Amino acid sequence: MNTNGATVAVANLVKSFGQAQAVRDASFEVHRGEIFGLLGPNGAGKTTIIRMILDIYKPDRGQISILGGPMSEAKKARIGYLPEERGLYKDLRVEECVLYLAELKGLSRREARRRADAYFERLGLAAEKHKKVSEFSKGMQQKVQIITTLIHEPELIIIDEPFSGLDPVNTRLVQDILLEEHRKGTTIIMSTHQMYQVEEMCDRIVLINKGESVLYGGVDEIRRQYADNAVRVTVHGELPRIPGVLETSRKGNTHTLTLSKEMSTQMLLAHLAAAPELVVESFELALPTMDDIFVRVVSGR
Repeated sequence: MNTNGATVAVANLVKSFGQAQAVRDASFEVHRGEIFGLLGPNGAGKTTIIRMILDIYKPDRGQISILGGPMSEAKKARIGYLPEERGLYKDLRVEECVLYLAELKGLSRREARRRADAYFERLGLAAEKHKKVSEFSKGMQQKVQIITTLIHEPELIIIDEPFSGLDPVNTRLVQDILLEEHRKGTTIIMSTHQMYQVEEMCDRIVLINKGESVLYGGVDEIRRQYADNAVRVTVHGELPRIPGVLETSRKGNTHTLTLSKEMSTQMLLAHLAAAPELVVESFELALPTMDDIFVRVVSGR
């Protein structure tokens, strides 16, 4: 398989469990240093694909390349994995749990403690680190899992629902930490149902539905691909009737105009510029959200 230098490449993956086919035909590449969204509805096969990438499951058919070739024990120390289901030792103290998992990734106890303390301070857990994991709320346990995923400074981070259980403040904090990793050149594969996070963070995505890759490419490119011929304008003054505008919706001074095929955005802008006593404050394509596209593709609308 020619991976073209991709950090992760999967080709024509197939995986069944008994009579149930979890993955039918999944293919995509994750470029070095990007944030890549692995998306799909519940039961689409995303977690099975992640587990095949990590060599937890073996594919029935297909090929996987990770960090330049097949998975190895040495490569596992270069990967950080945050599963959707929590995998912490609940009877251990939080600090001891983090240090133990960091040592499994090759850190010395001293270095693990230094890095852990920095994360505990940043994530607001310093005063709680001596409590047992079982005493933590779901959101606090999620922050501990974020620490154990990142503490060994992996080259590749694979995160399944990273914002699960987090309030808006901590969601923003974890998002900032992941974006810092991205700026360092770390490759991140993110599986999430929070489409606004995909729009804010991901460079490219693959959408898996019923075990198959059904949408693949850059986020901006996909949003433009699914855009209707519509424009969003913010104006001060009365919007005139314009030939070629099929539908208009309004929220405050912002109007969304759906155009006929014959009406171009340049023609519309010329009409607006010629309207007396009308001031155009903003003018942009009305791109669909990733949430809209997700629903449209998965439901076949």
